Amino acid sequence: MKRALLLVFSVLTPLINWAQCAMCRTQIKNNVSAGETSMAEGLNNGIMFLFFTPYIVVFILIFLWFKYSKTTKSVSLIERLKG
Repeated sequence: MKRALLLVFSVLTPLINWAQCAMCRTQIKNNVSAGETSMAEGLNNGIMFLFFTPYIVVFILIFLWFKYSKTTKSVSLIERLKG
């Protein structure tokens, strides 16, 4: 039963997303043609946020991993020199 629900949900999700995309595009097109660009700018900012967020998260994880590995190597090197 769970697999059937998962299959139905995964098949319908792209259709729902596509419909929302068409609605947003139509609304933005109508607003821009009327001279109002604030909604288009907000949508563009949202797209940029969704685009850059995974890259920023990966960069932070790599930075923390590098920093952590650098500190553990220096501590183990000091312990080796003492021992």
